Amino acid sequence: MLSKYVDDGVLAGLVSLVSRGDETRVEVIGRTAFDGPELHRDSLFRVASFTKPIVAAAAMILVDELRLSMDTPVDDLLPELANPAVLRQPDGPIDDTVRAARPITLRDLLTFRLGLGESDNPALRQREEELELRTFGPPVPRTPLDPDEWMRRLGTLPLQFQPGERWLYSTGSHVLGVLIARATGQPLGDFLRERIFEPLGMHDTAFTASDPARLTTAYVGNDVLDTAFGSQWLSEPPFPDASGGLISTADDFHAFARMLLAGGDRVLSPAAVAEMTTNQLTPAQRVAAVDFLGPETGWGYGLSVGGGRYGWAGGLGALWSTTPAEQTISILLTQRALWTWPEELFAEANAPAW
Repeated sequence: MLSKYVDDGVLAGLVSLVSRGDETRVEVIGRTAFDGPELHRDSLFRVASFTKPIVAAAAMILVDELRLSMDTPVDDLLPELANPAVLRQPDGPIDDTVRAARPITLRDLLTFRLGLGESDNPALRQREEELELRTFGPPVPRTPLDPDEWMRRLGTLPLQFQPGERWLYSTGSHVLGVLIARATGQPLGDFLRERIFEPLGMHDTAFTASDPARLTTAYVGNDVLDTAFGSQWLSEPPFPDASGGLISTADDFHAFARMLLAGGDRVLSPAAVAEMTTNQLTPAQRVAAVDFLGPETGWGYGLSVGGGRYGWAGGLGALWSTTPAEQTISILLTQRALWTWPEELFAEANAPAW
C-alpha cells in the first residue's frame, strides 16, 4: 500500500512491520538513501521519539524496585530543579516569576507536566536556544553539553506553568534521562542496555550506530539532515538524549512493543505497564494538548493513549501503534521527517495494522 511513495520519490525507503499474536509480517522497500544501497530489514534508523517510551520504561523499572517513587520530590537527585521559579503569567516576561506551589515529582516528568516543554512564550524559547539545551526540533545537531552542565543550565530557567498544571512536550524526557543516570550511578545508555536491550535481544538499539554500513540517511523533505557515513550517531554523544537520541531497527523496537503487550515480560511488572499505557491527563489537560496529541487522545508515560490503542511517533519518520484488544502491533520506519509527509501518507500509514 505504501510502496507508491517510494516509487514516486516521496520516501527513499521504508520498513513496515505488523504483528498479531505470534505472526509477523515485514515489508522492506527502497534504499538507505535516495542514491544509496538497497534497504534491508536490519537497516538502522534514527527512531527519535521512540526513545521516550523506552526511557519511561527504564524509570518504571526503578519504581518496581522501589529505587524511585512516583510522588516523591526529585530535589535530592535533581537539586537544579529544587524550589523552581514559575512565570507569573505563562506568556509574560521571564523575569516576572513566583515560587512553585509544590516540588516537581517523577510523575510530573513521566507525564510531561513538570512545567517546561515546547513553549509558545518567545522569550522563554529564545533563552533555551541561547543555553544550547536543544529541547526543540530534531536531535540534529546535538547539544554540546554534558548531563550535569545541561541540568545546571536548565535549572536557571523559570517554569512556564506550575508543576502538574499543564502537559508540555517533551522536556520531561530529557530530564528523566539525567534522573535515571543519577539514581543508578550509571550512564543512561549502560542502564538501558543492561535492563532493557539485552534482556529483549535489542542488539542494534543504542545512542550510537552499531554498524555504520547499515545506517540510513535522514531527510527533511528531500534535503539531507544527517548522512550515514558522516552521521553524528557514529560517535558517543556528550548528552544521551532521552527524548529522541536512539538508533534502532524494526525488529528491535518490535521486541520492546511485544514486551509491553505481554505485560512487561522480563522487564517490567504488569502494574507498571498498565500505568504506562493508561491516560494520565485530566480532561482539561487533554483539551489544552489537543493540537499536539489530536482529539480523544491522552498521554501515558512516554506514549499517547486513545481509541483503544497506544503508541507514538518518531519525528524523523517513524510510527508505532499497539492495539491490545486485537493483539496487533504496527511499526513503520522511514527516513523522511514526519512534518514533511504528505497528508495522504499519514492517513494510509495510520490505517489498521492487520
